Amino acid sequence: MSTPEPTIFERIVARDIPADIVFENDDIIAFRDIAPKAPVHLLVVPKTSEFANIAELANGDPDLLAEIVAVADKLATEQSNGEYRLIFNSGESAGQTVFHVHAHVLSGSLDESSLGR
Repeated sequence: MSTPEPTIFERIVARDIPADIVFENDDIIAFRDIAPKAPVHLLVVPKTSEFANIAELANGDPDLLAEIVAVADKLATEQSNGEYRLIFNSGESAGQTVFHVHAHVLSGSLDESSLGR
């Protein structure tokens, strides 16, 4: 059985590909989205790839989910006016293309036509 290819987020955590990192601790990394849908568009990503979506994370590690939300709130305050949209896409038809749970933090005028990923 072959090992699955690492996700783009695993590659960012491993520093295999660059990212504009705005926050990092032992459990979480946050960086600017490369195709922003708002003036502030950050991704808050747990370093573990154990959870594909928000439901898996909520069931498996609610403390990590709470930490992601706290980091998102802190970054929105630092990067914007503290008002933001926090989005978790769950499933391909909902716009999820990277199956490593992550939160989108968006602030400012949003491009409503394309909030997937």
